[in-house]
Amino acid sequence: MNSSNSLARNLAAVGLLLLAACGDAGSPGGDDPRADARDAARLALGTKVYAQHCSSCHGAKLEGQPNWRARGANGRLPAPPHDESGHTWHHPDRVLFAITKYGPVPPYAPKNYESDMPAFRGKLSDEEIWAVLAYIKSHWRSREVLETRAEMTRN
Repeated sequence: MNSSNSLARNLAAVGLLLLAACGDAGSPGGDDPRADARDAARLALGTKVYAQHCSSCHGAKLEGQPNWRARGANGRLPAPPHDESGHTWHHPDRVLFAITKYGPVPPYAPKNYESDMPAFRGKLSDEEIWAVLAYIKSHWRSREVLETRAEMTRN
């Protein structure tokens, strides 16, 4: 397969993920107070849980895996960064929570989407998942990202 077909397939998959993430118009978007990065106790728990369960794929500094936009030999996309260089900040908290808890399944990913991202339901409590999201969000500091996220996740 040539590189333009591969790029088109990758862009289509990312586009479907973004559309699914934005498609639940019946639910509120934006920030959830359970993922408040200003809550010191929540942030401490999130830091610990992220290091134990997330950093092996998404990086100790939230940098993601190399070439995260290009499918690997197994056809799957590598783990994306959760820092400002990635796309995590484009999504409302409720979508990030659902993907973390249930894995990349409909309506947050196309049917039969294959990913190395596990579902953390049964492994992490809801409180731990929200705390990880608070930890991740604590790294989004630039004015551009914060303003753009607010606009993208507005109801």
